[in-house]
Amino acid sequence: MSTEPNAPVTALSVLDLIPVRSDQTSSQALRASTRLAQAADELGFRRYWVAEHHNMPAVASTNPAVLIALLASATRQITVGSGGVMLPNHAPLVIAEQFALLEAAFPGRVDLGLGRAPGSDPVTSHMLRSGSARGGDGVDSFPDDVRDVVDLMSPGGLTLDLRGRTYPLSATPRATSVPDVWLLGSSMYSAQLAAALGLPYVFAHHFAGQGTAEAMATYRSTYRPSEAYPAPKTFAIINTVVAESAEEAERRALPYTRSMIRLRTGGEMGPVELIEDAEAAGLAPEHAGLAQQIRSTWAVGTPDVAARQVRALAELVGTDEVMLSPVGSAHVGENPETATTREDTLRLLAAELL
Repeated sequence: MSTEPNAPVTALSVLDLIPVRSDQTSSQALRASTRLAQAADELGFRRYWVAEHHNMPAVASTNPAVLIALLASATRQITVGSGGVMLPNHAPLVIAEQFALLEAAFPGRVDLGLGRAPGSDPVTSHMLRSGSARGGDGVDSFPDDVRDVVDLMSPGGLTLDLRGRTYPLSATPRATSVPDVWLLGSSMYSAQLAAALGLPYVFAHHFAGQGTAEAMATYRSTYRPSEAYPAPKTFAIINTVVAESAEEAERRALPYTRSMIRLRTGGEMGPVELIEDAEAAGLAPEHAGLAQQIRSTWAVGTPDVAARQVRALAELVGTDEVMLSPVGSAHVGENPETATTREDTLRLLAAELL
């Protein structure tokens, strides 16, 4: 990966999982993320995306549409979106109606990112998908469901052919604009599907870590222009922890590193640890290699060091926009209704890059 220091990054965005720390209630975690979104808005960030995860003690981001309404109401100009809605969990009409309504309320400020991963454990997935309109687990019908969502949100809606009769169906009665629809993924399948449908695409580099360059090359080389998106459109996502000193950045990154190790090794997933608690527990020697692998795609350090890593990813993906996933935890005694270390990451990198 090139580390050219002057690779252009002209736009920064945020991915927020709405983490719940061990010192927070869900209400406090939501208030902390709302303040973080307001900080991103004031700093001139382009987008603020929230995810869909279920039955996870460390994550309060379960319902993107509800969160988007909350965060868009609390900010002035930043685009708010989903990163993403796990479409197999939902009927396409429900998602189309939710996001068409959000677009009507906040015109030009809504993104709909769609993925096909479960975002949960198998039991929760079963409960979410038990009412699937097409039956099954919703994964096989994903391409058709994506097309339905796009068509339903369009001003003309779509027309169903039912036993020889046509039936018009629309997500909103008088749409004048539609959200941008993005496909999200961590495999070659998602890159190929986004290209075939002529949709913007984001590869989950922050989670997958491998295959980013190959997926982006496939997406661009096989892209079929659509009316809404005549050219490929993408950005990059990276986990970030930035502080004034390298030592402090490492301390802030340790709790999330330990969480990812537990996720990869089948450990018990609780709320995100505070920094001092994670330091007291430390890293098991047998997990040193895994920790290094997990951290290899993150941007951690002082503002100048992290900025070089962000620019390198932008160059790899071929984009001028990078979405930061600020994963630093908090110190013991900090206000549980704030996300000071995560706000530091946004502020310090914005000063370095924008």
